[in-house]
Amino acid sequence: MNPSSFYFYAFFHDTKVTDEKECCSHSTEILNNFLLLVPLNNEHMSWNSLFRKKSVHDILEQVRLNDENSDAHALGKHLKVRDLAAFGIAAIIGAGIFSTIGEASSQGGPAVIFLFLFTALACGFAAFAYAEFASMVPVSGSAYTYSYVAFGEIIAWIIGWALIMEYAIGNITVAISWSDYFTNMLEGIHIKALGIPNGIHLPSWIQMDYLTASNGFHEAQTLIAAGKNVVDLDASLILAREAWMSAPQIFGFHLIFDLPALFIIVLITWLVYRGMKESRNASNIMVLIKLAIILLVIGVGMFYVDTNNWSPFAPNGVTGILKGVSAVFFAYIGFDAISTTAEECENPQRDLPRGMMWAIIICTVLYIIIALILTGIVSYDKLAVGDPLAFVFDEIHLPKMAGIISISAVVAMASVLLVFQMGQPRIWMSMSRDGLLPKRFSKVHPKYKTPSFATIVVGFVVAVPALFMNLTMVTDLCSIGTLFAFVLVCGGVLVLQNKTDIPRGKFKTPYVNGGIFMPVLLIAAIAFLFTSYQGETMSFIQNKPTVKTSEEMLLQLNERQIETLKQQAMNINQSLRPSKNVVELDEVYAEEKGATLLASHIQAQGWKDISIKNEGWSHFANKIPSWIFILFTIFITIMAVRHKLSLIPILGLLSCLYMMSQLALANWIYFTIWLLLGLVIYFLYGRKHSKLAQNAA
Repeated sequence: MNPSSFYFYAFFHDTKVTDEKECCSHSTEILNNFLLLVPLNNEHMSWNSLFRKKSVHDILEQVRLNDENSDAHALGKHLKVRDLAAFGIAAIIGAGIFSTIGEASSQGGPAVIFLFLFTALACGFAAFAYAEFASMVPVSGSAYTYSYVAFGEIIAWIIGWALIMEYAIGNITVAISWSDYFTNMLEGIHIKALGIPNGIHLPSWIQMDYLTASNGFHEAQTLIAAGKNVVDLDASLILAREAWMSAPQIFGFHLIFDLPALFIIVLITWLVYRGMKESRNASNIMVLIKLAIILLVIGVGMFYVDTNNWSPFAPNGVTGILKGVSAVFFAYIGFDAISTTAEECENPQRDLPRGMMWAIIICTVLYIIIALILTGIVSYDKLAVGDPLAFVFDEIHLPKMAGIISISAVVAMASVLLVFQMGQPRIWMSMSRDGLLPKRFSKVHPKYKTPSFATIVVGFVVAVPALFMNLTMVTDLCSIGTLFAFVLVCGGVLVLQNKTDIPRGKFKTPYVNGGIFMPVLLIAAIAFLFTSYQGETMSFIQNKPTVKTSEEMLLQLNERQIETLKQQAMNINQSLRPSKNVVELDEVYAEEKGATLLASHIQAQGWKDISIKNEGWSHFANKIPSWIFILFTIFITIMAVRHKLSLIPILGLLSCLYMMSQLALANWIYFTIWLLLGLVIYFLYGRKHSKLAQNAA
């Protein structure tokens, strides 16, 4: 049979590409049949092998053998429900409650509590899926192993590679944030008896990354040229400008790096290397400290709440609430890291689901109470600060509380770093056991019972970029990698839903027929959009042009154009005096009305080189993630009706996919490039050394 005849035979005769059990959905069959159209030259490189799956029976047998051969392969079993819940709280309560909650509250007002509830529901739906898999497959691989069982090897590799973005890159984010809190805490130390009357001040060029200093310096210079005084710049821009100007230079290169970030990574890596029992004890202590301080904040703050500040409750409507979706989701990242400790639990099938659920519930309650107290003490529009908890207590003249909160933030961020740094080596260990990474990554320390080599490598992978990388860059990449993992885990539960030959754990996601509810929810959503938001919906569908923000337009201007606009602003408002250099264009053209005014002024001047509108292909391209979400929602609704899919995993999948769609297109592009790089490594190494491939041979 010639090759083309074979391909058409395979397609039209529904030939399967897996030599495992029958696929449980027509979507998988269609994908497999499509892949058969791609020519492959020999049996070893067949598409079958890309989707070979691990059986639950084999995984459980391997766990049993590891336990029997404890000297060589087994991890120490020390964790109970209390410890798992503490790890979850340690991972979740960090930058969210001490930083991003302020920005989200400033945009959504007191109604930001609904965003916390929505995000908690999304994570709760995903947690059901994680809990079911953790109960079914109690090993350290987390979403990687779950995907190996549900989808096959290549999808497992993709998710394992994506999880590096959550754990390793997420740790870079946490380390950078910890560095900021730590330096602020040092500057707040005032002990005259020890000769520290004005705090400890580290040189600015060893407390931030190179990109932040470089970008901050150039942005500061642009604002100064636009009329802003140096003292009126944001504190972060002043610090970045100072770091760039004061840093030592080597052949013209500014030597700028984040030394405190390196310090905390080395310390946490050493702790994780030493053993799970030590990590558990440290985590429990840090969780107790930060919970005690959070409860203190609640107890003190409730007496200063002015309910008048809760009106209006949603000042910027639904749009304002949803602006903080990425920041709020980042506040919940980490609960899934509990699943990487499955092999170190005394009873993982019972305790892992309970630990996850308790962590999410406790953290959600605390987030909502803190958000209400913050927006009750001061007006919501004052909360766009990096340290909102300390800020509100400064506002009500309780500086000692602000100092306590600063110390708590340092402890909280360290506990987040601990859990994340603990999760990544265990993912690599699982991948190494399967042959997809070199054997050394699965090496367990004979004394400490930890994946020692993988832990050290993770330490280097996190420490080096943390010295030089930008915080905003890694935050969104971390979020998209995590959400992708959540989507696949929820999808995995749907794939395995109707399989009767798989051993089930003690926890199973409650079944609600999605085929009944999904069409109703979809129709209701469409009706809501075309009635309450008809204008915005039609603009989105028709790809109508929109005006750029004032900042986007101002950054395109040269010095001559800036001077022209400053003069025009003075002609309009005589109170602006050029002699005192107080014409600040970013304030003159603030908010949406200011952007429209600036666009009209640029048009009046005839500056055709300045782009004032988002339009055309580039405008549509930024909507591609949203279209992916819309089309997939329609697809999964049809599949739910046809196959009576469970509602809870569907809602988890769609809510996480929606949050992915709210991230900028650039993050999707970077994420795709990251996955393609991972596939190159898989085809060069993992595919050839896979244990399943060797067993098949």
